[in-house]
Amino acid sequence: MPGQGKVLIIDDEIDLCLLLKSYFLRKNYEVYLSHTLEEGVSFLKNLQPNIVFLDNNLPDGIGWSVAPKLAKEYPDMYINMISAFHPQQPEMPAKAKYSVIEKPISFSDLDRQLAQVQSA
Repeated sequence: MPGQGKVLIIDDEIDLCLLLKSYFLRKNYEVYLSHTLEEGVSFLKNLQPNIVFLDNNLPDGIGWSVAPKLAKEYPDMYINMISAFHPQQPEMPAKAKYSVIEKPISFSDLDRQLAQVQSA
C-alpha cells in the first residue's frame, strides 16, 4: 500500500512528538521529528511534507513567527500551528492551508485535522 504522504513535527515536547508519530504511522504516513525551529525549517526543503505540526514556543525561537513565510514557500503544505498558551495568531496568506490546535492534543483532534487536510 503506498504511503499517504509525509508529516513533519516541529516540537520540543518529546511525549507529544511520539504520540503524533504513532498516530500518523498507523495512518500510513512517513513521519519526521525535529525539536528545534532551525532544524525543522531546514528539513522542509528536502522532505517536502504534506503536513507540518509547528509548535510556537521552541528552544531556539517562536515557531508561529515563520508560519506565514512557510505558507508562501510551500503553498500545498498544510500547517498545524500548535500551542498550549493561546498566542496571537500570525497573519497568514489568503490561500494558506492551516489550522490552530490547542494542546493537549487528542486523537479526536487529530482525526478532525486529518479529515480537513484530506479534503483541502
